[in-house]
Amino acid sequence: MESSQDRNLPATERKLHQARQDGEASRSRDLSHVSVLGVGGLALMALAPAGLARLEHALGQQLVFDAAIVLQPATMMNRLQDMVALGALISLLFATIVSAATALATVLAGGWVYSFKPIAPNFGRLNPLAGLGNLFSKQQFATVVKMIVLTTVLLAVAWAFMSHGIAGIAALVLQPSNAAIAHAADWIVSGMGLLLLVVCASAVIDVPLQNYFFKTKLKMSHEEVKQEHKESEGSPQTKSRIRSRQREIANRASIAAVPKADFVVMNPTHFAVALKYDESSMGAPQVVAKGADLLAMKIREVAKAHAVPVLESPVLARALYAHAELDQPIPASLYAAVAQVLAYVYRLKAALRGAGPMPDAAPEPFVPQELDPLHPAASKKAAA
Repeated sequence: MESSQDRNLPATERKLHQARQDGEASRSRDLSHVSVLGVGGLALMALAPAGLARLEHALGQQLVFDAAIVLQPATMMNRLQDMVALGALISLLFATIVSAATALATVLAGGWVYSFKPIAPNFGRLNPLAGLGNLFSKQQFATVVKMIVLTTVLLAVAWAFMSHGIAGIAALVLQPSNAAIAHAADWIVSGMGLLLLVVCASAVIDVPLQNYFFKTKLKMSHEEVKQEHKESEGSPQTKSRIRSRQREIANRASIAAVPKADFVVMNPTHFAVALKYDESSMGAPQVVAKGADLLAMKIREVAKAHAVPVLESPVLARALYAHAELDQPIPASLYAAVAQVLAYVYRLKAALRGAGPMPDAAPEPFVPQELDPLHPAASKKAAA
């Protein structure tokens, strides 16, 4: 089994994607705390005046009684329901703002992750040994150190702030109540804002720290990268099926292109090559279909069914099959041989239309020996 020291390679995109599918992402609790405290405080400061004024107005209306109310005490329940609905609406608005801020902070820290795996039953989490391992991990140690430092800083800031302002707060008893309450509120808000700045500074450090721990946790060994590469490429059986399917698709395309060809050249049984030439769009004749054995026979059948001339030229058929690519110009070394056959085909088509005499026997074009796969010269060249 590989140790953690062996995992020194960064996680691949596939492993990162798999981790996100499993519901794993870099998360910062400090950033969530800042979003809850900061946005909650701002929302409270923004909503409190209007909300308290609305509650005060509604409460004043509910505490007005007359003879009709006294005679129908059941209407008090309606008043209570109205007050509860108003309080619930204000609380729901506050909760919605804070929840949206928390969700946005979470997404900004580690991205959007949509997975039910983290809440799915997993009895492996009940393993106490795994829990002990997490308890003594580097991430947990860093979290403990961070919390100790953060607590120390918060206590120091709170002590300095309170010791500096406690005399002023004590003197508020000598001021009118409205001014004293306003001054106390400003003092509390200033203190909370100062503490919030400390937590915000902690979040700025915690976000990249958690991202580092997350990527460290997903690091891979050389063996894992090699295994993933094999899996991504697929097994030999799968690749063989893919190649077979690709050949099947290519064969269908070859058959479908035969009716558009000017002629088909083949040897009696093994090879067949269909060629087309258009002076306006092609610099040289192109192979539109080729095949061997059964596919060659099928090309010949389709050609005859669509009145495409089929000529037997074993050497040329073998050379074109071996050296010409589909939908590409033929090799320059075969221009002369194909031109002889093409000229014969043009004369043959003209004769069939009644526009000229029937040509003599089909020519046997010259093909360089090194282009014939069955010639000894070509075999020696391939071996070399």
